[in-house]
Amino acid sequence: MRSLASLGWTAFFDDQIAPAEADLMRMRVATVHRARLTAESGSGPMRLTLPVHANTADHAVGDWVLVEPENTLLVRRLERKTLLQRRTEGSRTPQLIAANVDTLFIVTSCNDDLNAARLERYLAVANEAGPTPVIVLTKADQVADVSPYLDRVAGLQRGLDVVTLNARSPEAARVLAPWCGFGQTIALVGSSGVGKSSLLNTLSAKAPDEAQLTGSIREADSKGRHTTTSRSLHAIAGGGWVIDTPGIRTLHMSDISAGLDLLFAEIAELAPLCRFGNCTHSHEPGCAVQAAVASGALDPARVDRWRKLLDENQSNTPLQTGPRGNKVIKAPRKPRGR
Repeated sequence: MRSLASLGWTAFFDDQIAPAEADLMRMRVATVHRARLTAESGSGPMRLTLPVHANTADHAVGDWVLVEPENTLLVRRLERKTLLQRRTEGSRTPQLIAANVDTLFIVTSCNDDLNAARLERYLAVANEAGPTPVIVLTKADQVADVSPYLDRVAGLQRGLDVVTLNARSPEAARVLAPWCGFGQTIALVGSSGVGKSSLLNTLSAKAPDEAQLTGSIREADSKGRHTTTSRSLHAIAGGGWVIDTPGIRTLHMSDISAGLDLLFAEIAELAPLCRFGNCTHSHEPGCAVQAAVASGALDPARVDRWRKLLDENQSNTPLQTGPRGNKVIKAPRKPRGR
């Protein structure tokens, strides 16, 4: 019999329970499918009974829900502490990735898959959503020296933790133990083939017949094969929980202004020093950002990547217009050059 605390229940969720809901079961969503949800409870996993017209797309793995004990009928979802989501091209609503995550392991590998610009996208999303990001460099056992790969991610964000490991080795669980303790929830994101499924199997100490299928990166183009096709919640041997996610090759920026400011803190801090309040940091006189680039204090490639993500975020983020109390959502503006 598991305690609610071991599942990740905290006072944040307890405070949302009304007196009339005291007898309802607290359960955590473990899998989300098109027509069904399963959830973990103190007594184990079970399939939920959905109300009429329920939309499973409104729920994310990691959500806490209230359920009628006699028939497992889903009553309502509790407010989320953190929510990872992404906007897909052409979609009006974001795609939910995982909810109530404490730490996001951004997994990449010590080979040609490592891409600083792509890692910055994951970091911006994590910053906006709330979980603590950690860069996990896998396949460290397959290279003679990990230093060049560490150098490529150093400085991506202040205070960022970066670890190197062999995802298949039991030693990986020890390296990641600080984030995988009792009641903690982590999520694994990254491209296909970087070792997310192998890492999941190691952290959860799954038996061979229960292990997630694993794939590899094609040598021809360094792209991975999809082995995880849906999001799911798994118990970690150390007492926490891990949410595995399918490989993501495209991550569009939308509604992440605060996340970008944290990611590019050195640029955000210089902006108030510019002569003009609406400085674009590209050509204006008295620009503190361009001055820092000219002096060598700021990497011009870093500024270019910041500008690209900022423009993409502005292009994809719906705007609220109109008087207070009567806001209207306008479609995002078209990107420049389109």
